[in-house]
Amino acid sequence: MYTELKKSIAEILSLYKISETRGKVLKPLINYIQKKVERQDPIALNFICTHNSRRSHLSQLWAQVAAAYFEVPNVCCYSGGTEETALFPKVAETLSVQGFSIVKIADTLNPIYAIKYDENSQPILGFSKKYDHPFNPTSNFAAIMTCSNADQGCPFVSGATLRIPITYEDPKQVDGTTRQDEIYRQRSQEIAAEMLYIFSMIKK
Repeated sequence: MYTELKKSIAEILSLYKISETRGKVLKPLINYIQKKVERQDPIALNFICTHNSRRSHLSQLWAQVAAAYFEVPNVCCYSGGTEETALFPKVAETLSVQGFSIVKIADTLNPIYAIKYDENSQPILGFSKKYDHPFNPTSNFAAIMTCSNADQGCPFVSGATLRIPITYEDPKQVDGTTRQDEIYRQRSQEIAAEMLYIFSMIKK
C-alpha cells in the first residue's frame, strides 16, 4: 500500500472513534462480511447513491482499501447510482491528496479514472454508472445505500441478498464555497473511518 495512503489511514484511525449509535448502523454489514469470511465465500459490496458521483465512490474505494489493510480476502467493492452522471472531480482530487494514485484514462462527459491504492493492486475503474450496470454484480451482493434519497427512491435492488442503509451527508452542499476542500476531506475521512472500523471487526 502506498506510503502516503498508510499515513492517511493512521491519521484517520487516530482522529475518529465510532459511536455506539453508528456502530449499530454498521453492525449488519459487519455480520454479512463475517458470515461470508467464515464460509470462504466471495464478498461483493455495491455502494449505491443517487448520482454515483460522490459518497458511493468514496465508500467503494475506502471499503476496498480497508479490506486490503486488514487482510480480509475475496472482497470486491463496486458502486452505482439510481441514475448515471459523472464522478465529481473534487472526489478524485481529495482521494489523490489522501494517497491514492488516480489517472484519468477517458476524458468524456462521464470520465473514467484508473484508481490504485498499491503499486501492485489492480486498478479500480471509477466512473458513474447505474447500480445495475453490467460492470457491477448481478447477484449475491450486499447493496449499501449511502444516501437517503437512493434508499427511499430505490426500494428494490435486483440481485441483492442484503440491503443496508449506511448514509452520509452530501458534500455537494459546499460546492463552489471556500469550505469545499475542508468538507470533502472530512467526508472522505468519515467514510474511511467507518469502512476501516467495519473490516477491523472481521475475525479471519
